Amino acid sequence: MNATFEPIFQQLNSVILGKELILKKLIACILAGGHVLLEDVPGVGKTTLATSLAAVLGLHYQRVQFTNDMLPADLLGVNVFMPTEGAFQFHPGPVFNQFVLADEINRASPKVQSALLEAMEEGQVSVDGKTYALSKPFLVVATQNPSEQLGTFPLPESQLDRFMMRLSMGYPIEEAEKTLYHTGDRRQLIHTIQATGSPEKLQEWQAQVRTITVSEAVAAYVYRLVAATRQAGRFAVGLSPRAGLAVINAAKAWAFLEGRTFVMPEDVKAVWVSVSNHRLQSLQQQNSSKALTDILETVTVS
Repeated sequence: MNATFEPIFQQLNSVILGKELILKKLIACILAGGHVLLEDVPGVGKTTLATSLAAVLGLHYQRVQFTNDMLPADLLGVNVFMPTEGAFQFHPGPVFNQFVLADEINRASPKVQSALLEAMEEGQVSVDGKTYALSKPFLVVATQNPSEQLGTFPLPESQLDRFMMRLSMGYPIEEAEKTLYHTGDRRQLIHTIQATGSPEKLQEWQAQVRTITVSEAVAAYVYRLVAATRQAGRFAVGLSPRAGLAVINAAKAWAFLEGRTFVMPEDVKAVWVSVSNHRLQSLQQQNSSKALTDILETVTVS
């Protein structure tokens, strides 16, 4: 483990119990400059995790509760006429923060969901024909309830593709849940978190991740994995080149966390399922994550 990030993981692990692998993937995604989709049943700590992460990274944080009556202007901002000045003045919405928690994003209508597309892809928003740059760094962590629950709107493929990773926290392990019941709600510990990072440090780390080298052999391995998803009968649609680049960038961040300056096949394997599972719809009698794991087992490294 890169010693720089030990204080970050120590603090996060003290609040979120028994989820070390999820935390590592989440940090890797952020270091790669990606956005994260947390999908799980309510009450397993998704919001607590996001709030703790913003605190330890020292980022300006804003939580947005998505509802079915929400409008794009509630997220992006709106132009308001100022009588004293005789002109419109733009009032920025909550998206103008460094860390945006889009809570229960699939409860909002597709119109509101699509309002995030330009922000997540380009780092800017357009309102009434004028473009406004967002803060840097800019990170979206969205939580999503299972699609079978009432009052949800499935995220379109174009929106899902803007998330580098989809992660699921799942229920706590037995010992962690017993500790939770014994010590109480972990949200009370959030105020004790000390900011280990800062916006400037995060941008510096992200720049270092971009310098991690990828050999031709590793690039070829990623191509074989991506090409395997395009074989007839496996998925409705295979992974795109953008998805392949997301795998590469996430693997770079994983290697950086491991303290290396180059990517190994093990780094690709570590992030493969989390980067790819929400971009694919399996045509077989198994979910996309299981099908992607099978691909890892059948595609040779060299």
